[in-house]
Amino acid sequence: MAEPRWFTLRFGAFSKVMLELLASGPARSGIAVDDANVAFAMGRSFGGRASRGSITYVAPCTGGTLNRGVHGWRGDWLVNGAGDGLVELRFEPAMKARVLGFPVHVRRLRIAVDDPAGLVAAIGAGAGV
Repeated sequence: MAEPRWFTLRFGAFSKVMLELLASGPARSGIAVDDANVAFAMGRSFGGRASRGSITYVAPCTGGTLNRGVHGWRGDWLVNGAGDGLVELRFEPAMKARVLGFPVHVRRLRIAVDDPAGLVAAIGAGAGV
């Protein structure tokens, strides 16, 4: 098995400081893509792992958002430290994740990364898309 490929989450200057205070800054955040799985983390705020075969859609998002942090409801989640560089992923079955330690199911995830095109290419190569 090859070493996982690592993608850093994107943070703006203000959100970097604020999220670091919550143990969710850049030092504790990122995405690891290996041959079989994709693991997502934003420090203590968010964490999840899914098989690549459960990913039914992956693409860069157009537009941006004003929100920062971890937000979601009913399977639709946004995990970001910046308003741009968003990638959308969809899961079937839903990915099991944790938000502030509480279990959630994620069907749609939008996540801000420094290399959106690279993440899409890395996941899409082995996903069920």
